[in-house]
Amino acid sequence: MWTGKSVRSPLVRSLLMSMVTENDAAAAETQEWYRCSPELLGESVRPVFVQSHLDSDTKAFLKRSGEKFLGRGSMFVFSEEQFHRLLGIGPDWRADRLLDLGAGDGGVTEVMGAHFREVYATEVSLPMRWHLQRRNYKLLGIDEWQQTGFQYDVVSCLNLLDRCDDPLHLLRDIRLSLVPSTGRLILAAVLPFQPYVEVGGRWQRPKEHIKVTGKMWEEQVTNLSNEVFQRAGFEVEAVTRLPYLCEGDMYNDYYVLDDAVFVLKASEDKST
Repeated sequence: MWTGKSVRSPLVRSLLMSMVTENDAAAAETQEWYRCSPELLGESVRPVFVQSHLDSDTKAFLKRSGEKFLGRGSMFVFSEEQFHRLLGIGPDWRADRLLDLGAGDGGVTEVMGAHFREVYATEVSLPMRWHLQRRNYKLLGIDEWQQTGFQYDVVSCLNLLDRCDDPLHLLRDIRLSLVPSTGRLILAAVLPFQPYVEVGGRWQRPKEHIKVTGKMWEEQVTNLSNEVFQRAGFEVEAVTRLPYLCEGDMYNDYYVLDDAVFVLKASEDKST
């Protein structure tokens, strides 16, 4: 690797070496976003783990975040390629209905939406609802999506479970709203799992507090899979580790949290 050692000017050499060091640190950081030790996952989860990597769509989001601040808090959870790999589908796969719960400005919805004839979304933020309407998505109320009279081929619930007052009830409602047998839930959860809900401008514990045990990412993924999702009537079909990226501000180009992204299907056990 060229390091600038041949440059004669001490000042220029120092600046170049600083740039190289920063680039190396950034590369190490992005590699850490995807790191997993499969041997630390539980036996039921280990076979369905999907290793993800920094790809061109993720790099493009980071580049846009570094070049300008759009002021709308755009989020990035997964790329189109990562979405395909998780669901085990190709670019030409099509289905009828997608529901994106808590869709934000619709940036992640757009990644998925091209595969569906109809795209539905929920969102409580008025500015975000405006962005969703501009994208021509069909907005539903937060108590309306379960009562439409039809079911969804895919429901996405991205980084919502830890901000929900009744998360197990939400999961059971989603299960009932999926097309039987073929319906899938894509769920992202920030780890470590720290549930809080905003009430009247203050943060407080949800009414139904899910306790996720384990200190390491792999341990919490295993506990979510074997305890929380099973209680709600789901089994894990695929899981990966991805960065949950948010467009930055005047202080930082972007912000990042640690995500586990699951593909869940309704379990065969009807007693749950």
